Amino acid sequence: MASPGLIAASVRASSGAIMRLTWHYHVAFSDRFRRVNVSSQPTATLEEEKRKITAGIFDTQFSWPEVFDTVAEVYHGFVFWSMLTSLGIVIWYFPLWHMGISGYEAFVMSTISPLLLGIKSFRSLLTQNLRACHLLSLAGLLAWKVQDPAYRLFTVGFGVAMSCLAWAGTLYSESVHPVRLESRILAWIVGLTMSSAVKYAWQTNNPIWPIMHAANGGYNVTGLVLAIFAALRFTRRAPLNTGVAENDKQNGSAFLAALGIGGLFFGLHSLLSDTSTMILWVWDGYPVRGPLSAPHGWFTLVAMTAGLLTGIRLPKLVSSWSIYGIGCIGAAILTLYPGWFGYFGGLTTAFYLAAIASPFITAASKKNPATTFGLGFFLYNLMVLFHVWVVAYAFVPGGPLVREHTDWIMATMMLLIGAGIFNVTSIHSRRQEIRAPPSRSRHRKYHSLALCVINLFFVAATIRRFPTNNYKPYHEDSRVLTAGIWTIHFSLDNDMWSSEYRMRDLIKELEIDVIGLLESDLQRIIMGNRDTTQFLAEDLGMYVDYGPGPNKHTWGAALLSKFPIMNSTHHLLPSPVGELAPAIHATLDVYGELVDVFVFHSGQEEDPEDRRLQSEYLSKLMGSSPRPAILLSYLVTKPLQGNYNTYVSDVSGMHDVDPRDWDRWCEYILYKRLQRVGYARVSRSTITDTELQVAKFVIPKSETEKAQVAALETNSEKRNRRVKEHEVPEGWRFPALFRGQGVRGHRYHVFNEPLYYKPS
Repeated sequence: MASPGLIAASVRASSGAIMRLTWHYHVAFSDRFRRVNVSSQPTATLEEEKRKITAGIFDTQFSWPEVFDTVAEVYHGFVFWSMLTSLGIVIWYFPLWHMGISGYEAFVMSTISPLLLGIKSFRSLLTQNLRACHLLSLAGLLAWKVQDPAYRLFTVGFGVAMSCLAWAGTLYSESVHPVRLESRILAWIVGLTMSSAVKYAWQTNNPIWPIMHAANGGYNVTGLVLAIFAALRFTRRAPLNTGVAENDKQNGSAFLAALGIGGLFFGLHSLLSDTSTMILWVWDGYPVRGPLSAPHGWFTLVAMTAGLLTGIRLPKLVSSWSIYGIGCIGAAILTLYPGWFGYFGGLTTAFYLAAIASPFITAASKKNPATTFGLGFFLYNLMVLFHVWVVAYAFVPGGPLVREHTDWIMATMMLLIGAGIFNVTSIHSRRQEIRAPPSRSRHRKYHSLALCVINLFFVAATIRRFPTNNYKPYHEDSRVLTAGIWTIHFSLDNDMWSSEYRMRDLIKELEIDVIGLLESDLQRIIMGNRDTTQFLAEDLGMYVDYGPGPNKHTWGAALLSKFPIMNSTHHLLPSPVGELAPAIHATLDVYGELVDVFVFHSGQEEDPEDRRLQSEYLSKLMGSSPRPAILLSYLVTKPLQGNYNTYVSDVSGMHDVDPRDWDRWCEYILYKRLQRVGYARVSRSTITDTELQVAKFVIPKSETEKAQVAALETNSEKRNRRVKEHEVPEGWRFPALFRGQGVRGHRYHVFNEPLYYKPS
């Protein structure tokens, strides 16, 4: 061990060397500055000096073939992520309608097709026919033309399998040429940033997904045509490694590389495929104490951009254990904390995942692709299932073992990434860094500019999405609040189409001011990392509370309101056996009066004790509010029986919107200290599996009106007196559009017309 004196001498010598080097650099830079500013200096020399100072990034000389190559590569990467992120949605459709495992879940394994590259003859055949493989993968984009949901899933599964196979083969083929390999990797990951930006512009839907078509905002034909041209351009160069010569001689472990790839791709997909995902993880209600999906989603994209560029330029630094530790801290903060602090952890995680993408994929490309990508995608699939089972534990074997353990998911993801770091650091320790050839900086420049364009596109989309509505209720003069409750079945209609547009039209035409949405949490891989409430709130001019976030392990509850949300709290009701029951308790400013609105989804029929405990909890919660209140709920009980009498009780103080409506089982509207004037049940058409229930309330203004409403609290006969439509003012009436056969499959049903109430 060195003596203290020797260490001190070394430090002094090092300090002196650093000072001399700094002075030499200062003199040299000053001399360069003087030479650059001499007016007689030739223009060519000045341009060269400028290029050196700016690293060439602002050069105005472009090679148009390289520009087209970059555009094609990035778009082809975007197509890959579009197909991969769509696979979960079309799989989810089947267990959703079967209310359990359907067998179609096996298609999640479409991604493990690179395992076929373990057959040397097949690997050689594939790498010599990469263009055909990439073109065949575009079947995933053509799937929107397939009307039958099962066949559409088959088509998407085939497209994803071919795409994973083609990309693994391409990266393996290019691995013998560092510049071309890095260009492909950049295209793959920049394609992810493009996918996230496009989803932001389309309010979390991707316009080329197979659940989209022209009627709900899809651009499938345009996307497919561009994808064909991009694939042809992407594959115009002959493969460099056909698989005949082994490329598995570098240091490092293929198994560890596969572990890293599994963790990396799960992190990229689950957290970064939509810029609002991590924001909703840290959302905890009103008043706003953290980021909003619009506009703060751009910060996520900036973190991804910075991470990717850092990983390309400083791969050894971002692959170090110290940076890995920072990434682990960021993931822990995101998992455990709400608000801005939690989001800062999310930004750290976004930066880290994007930064390590290039070193991980580079190492994986130089080993046997069957192991690195085949096994890597298999581990990614296991993580996807883990990611679903923490909330779907009631429907899968062994589910209770992992119920509500998002923390385990994040820890497992970071452990897999840690294995990848161990592999990359072992490679770095065994070889010297090779300086990149000059040509590498050219393609880096084009991909950096592509990232700039994507960020500018995101900013433009933010400006377009800036709310311009005045949030006015539909019948302000009559002081009417129209409230609704709807179970939206994760925004997938009966035919596997995204249903946001159809939902918006019905909500608008029914003139609903406040609506509770259930089964509304779509921020998981299996649901496409979507958020229906963004589209509905912005298009309808409403405030929105997303409810308990994706890391709270519920199926979701959301509130949309034309009235300002003054405060909201999120509740997870007792669920010792079955799935968690989410609730929102929000206080609205309704025509100058404070009104409480509760949105609640009860547990399943199979868990009676859970539902009993939940009814007691919610009854006490509603009873604790002295203000007028409305419950928009899914109760799983029959009218006048069982837990119904806990919800409608002296403890809660709530009344049924119509106790004579005997045909209900799930959806209920309850209220107190308001004048209920109308109630209707509207058929769902093919949007979901549950009708839309709507009620109208008049908000009392004067003390006299409030006293009259208070008197009705103890007189059920007067409170529930039905009258004909002509006996109530025009502003209290439901739209006539849905009478008779209605429109687009929506009509008043059960009573065949709305019900109206007016005390005698």
